[in-house]
Amino acid sequence: MKTFKYSRMIAVTALCLASGMAHAFDGPELYQGEQALYDAAKKEGMVVSFDTGPTWANWSAQFSAFKARYPGVELVYNDLGSAATVVALDKARNRPQADTAYYFAASALTAVEKDVVTGFKPVNFDKLPEPLRDPDGKWFTIHTLNVAFLVNKKLVKDTPQSWQDLLKSEYKGSVVYLDPRSTGQGQVIVLAANFANKGTMDDIKPGVDYLGKLQATGNVLRVVGTTPYAQFLKGEIPIWIGYENDGLKAKYLDGMGDDVDVVIPKDGSAAAPYAISLVKNGPNPNAGKLWLNYIMTTPGQTTFAEGFVRPSVPGIELPADVAQKLPEAPQIQPIDIAKATAKKAEIDKGWADAVLNQ
Repeated sequence: MKTFKYSRMIAVTALCLASGMAHAFDGPELYQGEQALYDAAKKEGMVVSFDTGPTWANWSAQFSAFKARYPGVELVYNDLGSAATVVALDKARNRPQADTAYYFAASALTAVEKDVVTGFKPVNFDKLPEPLRDPDGKWFTIHTLNVAFLVNKKLVKDTPQSWQDLLKSEYKGSVVYLDPRSTGQGQVIVLAANFANKGTMDDIKPGVDYLGKLQATGNVLRVVGTTPYAQFLKGEIPIWIGYENDGLKAKYLDGMGDDVDVVIPKDGSAAAPYAISLVKNGPNPNAGKLWLNYIMTTPGQTTFAEGFVRPSVPGIELPADVAQKLPEAPQIQPIDIAKATAKKAEIDKGWADAVLNQ
């Protein structure tokens, strides 16, 4: 009987190997070398992911999917904020605690400057547009946030479709957006208006001139210093020039439903890159690479889209219900984060001169 059981076990093992079931995860590898990297990561046992707060960009779902695919690799995270993440990496440079760091891409440039991150080119790295990656892989964009008009249809009769539409008198006292001097989103809004008015990353004057013109119409209700999401949900803002994902959250998760329109302006918009890096001398480098590779695969990128942020990798085929919420929008241009950072002082002064000194 023992011989029979042993022979049967060998046969079942051979069948599993032949069918690909020898992998700890289901199905074939997502990329060549995934199994070997997983085996190395299991020996480390965990990955420490800085600044991936679970309620932002669908990180909670990413955590669950990663842990389901890679049993034995624990995932530890915190929610520090972009600038604070770089400060933490710098302070711990002699004994790094993190394996990966996520941030608005401007902070990634600071991390590179401080030499606290290292080069790693994950799956699909070469598909990213050049403005969305460091040439040496010291940071790369994993998703973008895109400027859109978030319109409360209870307060606005006709939804504006373009920046030029916003200048119409029917939108008197209706528009709210964030101050570019104190917020990253405000900076991106200036660049979105700039692209729509034939400006470039080297010439931001069309964008600040447009916002000056918008101010002069009387259509701006107020410019604010913090994200007015709660006020939008309460019905206190007719038109919010903000990020697309906030409008989609309001529409599909937070009860506004068909009372909100989310419009990528047809004459142009801007994509703000959110990036991630492998930390230099991190304690679990193989687990860090496994984590970074996963979020750049089709399943990882799709999970971001399910959280209403657009995948960074071009050509990712999304499920129909997800794609319907994020329709193709070729008018969105990725910002060059290095140039945007260099232009911040010019944007601040130009906007203040055009908008506040009327």
